[in-house]
Amino acid sequence: MRVMVIVRATKDSEAGILPSTELLEAMGKYNEELIAAGIMLAGEGLKPSSAGKRVAFDGVSRIVMDGPFTETREVIAGFWLWQVKDVAEAVEWVKRCPNPMPGPSEIEIRPLYELADFGETLTPEVRDLHERTRAKTSG
Repeated sequence: MRVMVIVRATKDSEAGILPSTELLEAMGKYNEELIAAGIMLAGEGLKPSSAGKRVAFDGVSRIVMDGPFTETREVIAGFWLWQVKDVAEAVEWVKRCPNPMPGPSEIEIRPLYELADFGETLTPEVRDLHERTRAKTSG
């Protein structure tokens, strides 16, 4: 199963305060462990939401909003994409993670949908399209 592991933003990360050398080193070692275990598929830190945009959809309407976004708890500071046996394994790996922020922080784990999750609503043609797209984007 694939999961996205989401590092929630804090006031410090939204202010653009960069991690310490010690934290960068600890995270680098942690990422090496994830890679060695065959868990990590991708992972990156994100710049503050002030550097980002949001696009709101309503039917055919599109409204572009500039950051920063005020609800820090709803902003993502970084992510990993992991391949794990189940969510319990992901939880165990997250518990081993260095605290990604200087103060209190949260990491969320979200399973990704797999094509099998869509059952009969996924026609063979749509399945083929999604499988081709995934094959081209997953390296």
